[in-house]
Amino acid sequence: MFIAHAPGVTAGLLPSGWKLWLSLAIMGPCLAGCDGQPWNRPYPADSASDNVFYSLFQERPKHLDPAQSYSSNEVTFTGQIYEPPLQYHYLKRPYQLIPLTATAVPVANYLGSNGEKLPDDAPVDEIVYSVYDIHIRPGIMYQPHPAFAQDEHGALRYQSLTAGDLSDIHVLGDFKHTGTRELTAADYVYQIKRLAHPHLHSPIFGLMSEYIVGLEAYAETLKTAADATATDGEQGAYLDLTQYPLAGAGVVDRYHYRIKVQGKYPQLLYWLAMPFFAAVPQEVDRFYSQPGMKQRNITLDWYPVGTGPYMLTINNPNRQMVMERNPNFHGESYPVEGAPGDTEAGLLDDAGKPLPFVDTVIFSLEKETIPYWNKFLQGYYDTSGISSDSFDQAINIGAGGEVNLTDDMLEKGIELSTAVSTSIFYHGFNMQDPVVGGYTEAARKLRLAISIAINTEEYVSIFLNGRGIPAQGMIPPGIFGFVEGNAGINPYVYGPSARGPVRKPIEVARRLLAEAGYPEGRDINTGKPLILHFDTPQTGPDAKAQLDWLMKQFAKLNVQLVIRGTDYNRFQEKMLKGTAQIFQWGWNADYPDPENFLFLLYGPNSKVGKNGENAANYRNDEFDHLFEQMKNMESGPPRQAIIDRMMDIARRDAPWVWGFFPKQFSLQHTWVKNSKPNLMANNALKYKRLEPALRAELQNAWNRPVLWPLYAFVIIGVLIILPAVFSFRRHQRESAYREVH
Repeated sequence: MFIAHAPGVTAGLLPSGWKLWLSLAIMGPCLAGCDGQPWNRPYPADSASDNVFYSLFQERPKHLDPAQSYSSNEVTFTGQIYEPPLQYHYLKRPYQLIPLTATAVPVANYLGSNGEKLPDDAPVDEIVYSVYDIHIRPGIMYQPHPAFAQDEHGALRYQSLTAGDLSDIHVLGDFKHTGTRELTAADYVYQIKRLAHPHLHSPIFGLMSEYIVGLEAYAETLKTAADATATDGEQGAYLDLTQYPLAGAGVVDRYHYRIKVQGKYPQLLYWLAMPFFAAVPQEVDRFYSQPGMKQRNITLDWYPVGTGPYMLTINNPNRQMVMERNPNFHGESYPVEGAPGDTEAGLLDDAGKPLPFVDTVIFSLEKETIPYWNKFLQGYYDTSGISSDSFDQAINIGAGGEVNLTDDMLEKGIELSTAVSTSIFYHGFNMQDPVVGGYTEAARKLRLAISIAINTEEYVSIFLNGRGIPAQGMIPPGIFGFVEGNAGINPYVYGPSARGPVRKPIEVARRLLAEAGYPEGRDINTGKPLILHFDTPQTGPDAKAQLDWLMKQFAKLNVQLVIRGTDYNRFQEKMLKGTAQIFQWGWNADYPDPENFLFLLYGPNSKVGKNGENAANYRNDEFDHLFEQMKNMESGPPRQAIIDRMMDIARRDAPWVWGFFPKQFSLQHTWVKNSKPNLMANNALKYKRLEPALRAELQNAWNRPVLWPLYAFVIIGVLIILPAVFSFRRHQRESAYREVH
């Protein structure tokens, strides 16, 4: 009978709202522990205990070709994939070069004008050539790659591809076969030749052509050859560089090559530790140069090929980039000695163990700082920098300026690493400008007045949370030539004190401004206000705050500063043409030598006309002469004396407002081992070790779902719906009763 199944009794006849709340009440606890993984985990659940290092990137690397790559966000990848002959010792300080693929750090042989061998202590002006013989270790193999794939007859499979062969090829992984071969000396010579390739525009070609014998003429040879092989005006046809000898780089035998440079240039050894001088095989260059490859984005810029511990397996710059362990890696061991204190810090616990420790490195795109900071706190990134937004959450600054982690960070076992960067940021004056430039006494005093007025200490405090050291010159701490304390101050901007350098009062700047011909910020001859221009590519809210601050610094002198904002390409063009007036610039050391900083004011290295790194276009004959003396000297008291004189000249002429040396603050979780800041080494990932089980345990602990709001929500919902349910059931029973009777 119908009455036997009264409405409201069978679950299938419950109102839909009641079903929803009942489902939530039942499913909530089930969801909380369905697989034992946190609900917010951004990675696959089955990878929780994998030996994977999780990091991030904020902008797409533009170049991964070692002849072109020169940016810090690019060397994050190229430094792990390519292997130059030398590297920096991971732990020792001061920084020390050691062999990587080479059998030893090469020692220069000096030759005189007749080719005769000179003693090691020969005067610099007698040395015509320096010759470096580099021997590499046998048995080093390249990562698997289609360029090395061979057919059953031993011929390379993919070196003469037709349009039909490429019809089903869209990414490198579409090639079915891969191969490998041994690293040879010829591969290193081939890459040196590529620095002069007319289509690559290597950023170090200009510098290297001054030293590597014949490199400048070699570029002309290649340009002529490239023009001859171009078809229908199309550039980019393959140039077999093995057919064009280079006087300054040649193969001696399979594992031995030679570099010959003009004069004495000891800094070449530092370059031999950079990806520019890593090996690129001729087969790889030829493979990528085939017609149709570039249109598919199958290039060395996108798919690098090396002998290093890792290889790039996913390149999706809109989401994720992945490096995996190179199965053909030749092997290397963790250092067995380090700097004082390294043993106590646990940095030698893995001494002698095989590298690399980590199997996979995953870089995820994070454009905003807050999301990646939150993921770091949740344990989903292994390391993190500290943005201004998160600084107070992470760092406590003591009354004496000491830096400590906050209690929240310490409770999570997070560790802090700090280091003064081998970098400098500064405001520059275009020395070719008719107002702020020039070498008259009036122009010099105008620049000094501005240098005093721009309070770098205030800038570092406001915008960097104190993470910087005001610069007294251009050489940062840790580099030979830096002088600490009052002995190394800029006496034109600072005065000595018991606490160190103290900026001169603004009254001194105003007096200098008046002596320059601008009392109270007005031209003494015309009475018109002094208006200066600051050229910048910076945009956005953070940039606006900094630019507003900069205008206030000039306002202290009653000088009007006009901001001329532009896009980066236009800004670069203005710098190259010398039409900018005042600008902000920075430099990160290529290698730990004062020459790499002092050349930033070397006249022949000017931006205008030379496309060099002397962005201020500064030229002082005495400074230039001293630079030429200093650059190739061994570090010691005579070299220090020359550097001191150069610094005094530059401080007096004031082509820069000297700016600051940034401090690096980095955080790592307790499961990340062997973390030591190394500002020179670009291949440090192979030394990092993880404890994935501990990471998974802490991720679960830190990301337990808070369920009481869900339960409370369900209970409140039930309490709201129950009266309606009871009313509905009563109404149904009454209807059924009337139906029966």
